[in-house]
Amino acid sequence: MTSSVSHAATDARRQLIDFISADAVFHGDFTLTSGKKATYYVDLRRVSLDHRVAPLIGQVMLDLIADVPEVVAVGGMTMGADPIAAAILHQGAARGLAYDAFVVRKEPKDHGRGKQVEGPDLAGKRVIVLEDTSTTGGSPLKAIEALRKVGAEVAAVAVVVDRATGAREVIEAEGVPYLYAIGLEDLGLT
Repeated sequence: MTSSVSHAATDARRQLIDFISADAVFHGDFTLTSGKKATYYVDLRRVSLDHRVAPLIGQVMLDLIADVPEVVAVGGMTMGADPIAAAILHQGAARGLAYDAFVVRKEPKDHGRGKQVEGPDLAGKRVIVLEDTSTTGGSPLKAIEALRKVGAEVAAVAVVVDRATGAREVIEAEGVPYLYAIGLEDLGLT
């Protein structure tokens, strides 16, 4: 990597951390999806749908997944993964990369073609499952299950913010590499 690319990647990541810290971290008493209590909550949709931040997410996540070979598409469980996949698709296109996006529904549609995975045909293709913030790893696991049913090969799970609450271990126990861009230490939450 050249120093200019490295500097640009570092700068985008620093800016992303600043936006998340300022606009997406809330302090108080919260109950997480897992049922566990927390003194802070990271609401990434506050920034992933922001015109200033979405491009940074795309750039940082592209850098994170750059070394995963032969990936053709990115996506995950709707709703959290959708803006992340769109950011990667658009920033990838701007870099001359060809990542398609997909969406995994919570349940298969009960009409039309009854699909659970929407987007391009992924049978026999390598994909990356995305998540905005990971706590238990439950959402990526559901996405992995749905993708394997359609014949996709899950090359990795890539998360914007990892809460260090066991998701990595759960995903890796499924035989899938776990990558994350930003940890609690980056946000001053440790």
